[in-house]
Amino acid sequence: MKFGVNLPNYGPEATPDALADWALRVESMGYHYAMVSDHVALTPDVQHLFPAPFYDPFATLAWLAGVTRTVGLGTTVTILPYRHPVHTARVAANIDRFSNGRLVFGAAAGWAAREFAVLGVPYRKRGAISDEYLAAIKACWADEVASFDGAHVSFREVHTGPLPVQRPGPPVWVGGHSPGALRRAVRLGDAWHPTSTSGDWLLGVGLPTLRQVAEEQERPVPGLCPRIKLRVTSRPLGPGRLLGEGTLAQIADDLGLLQDIGARAVVLDPTYPGDRREPGRTARDLDVLETLVKEVIDVDAGCVR
Repeated sequence: MKFGVNLPNYGPEATPDALADWALRVESMGYHYAMVSDHVALTPDVQHLFPAPFYDPFATLAWLAGVTRTVGLGTTVTILPYRHPVHTARVAANIDRFSNGRLVFGAAAGWAAREFAVLGVPYRKRGAISDEYLAAIKACWADEVASFDGAHVSFREVHTGPLPVQRPGPPVWVGGHSPGALRRAVRLGDAWHPTSTSGDWLLGVGLPTLRQVAEEQERPVPGLCPRIKLRVTSRPLGPGRLLGEGTLAQIADDLGLLQDIGARAVVLDPTYPGDRREPGRTARDLDVLETLVKEVIDVDAGCVR
């Protein structure tokens, strides 16, 4: 199992130097992925949870591709309907080139209705748009000259190079918990990338539903690559806690559970919606990540100690 970290690419502490320091520290600790999230228009509902400034994920990853050497870089997650798929495919392929094949493409349909309104994208059609856009992105990665026909996007003989280093393209981690998201993960994803779930929900609802969808579509079950919280508490938390929340021992148990059920990767998320990230928070987060490497996970072996 591989281990990654969701970097805070938003808020007052987010600067180019701070993001580079985050990525380099994560890389030096041996984590396998440094990932960032996505918003374009910080409407009040978004700003309430993710305070400005918010660094664009693709610009950020292009910057980090030049300052890192080994750590995988990814989006957790790109909001598919926000950008034309040809543009998304080209930018992502460029980053995969700049990083020599280190990109992971996390993608989902999005949730912020006001943000969709600012961008002129129909919110109620975001699922169907996401399906088509992701298929179109993969078509652009597959060939130097791509064509695609759909209800929401069509193009003919578009030169799409440079192609990604990874063939037929970067691994696609599909986020979301809805039935449509699970169908998208099975049909178009290499992995399902759920976020902020409890262990009970994942075992009792999420994974059984994913397997059922795969059976209905007669396709393989995609890999599991969740993003979980990273919130260490001094006392154990009770029933209903999310994966990654609680004492260090509880978090170790959560990572052991994910390992036992065959997760390919887990992304640790020290960012919390609505968190203002007060001064000193980054240092504390990095200390926790270092403690995990020393006491809980063996990043070289790819397992829980």
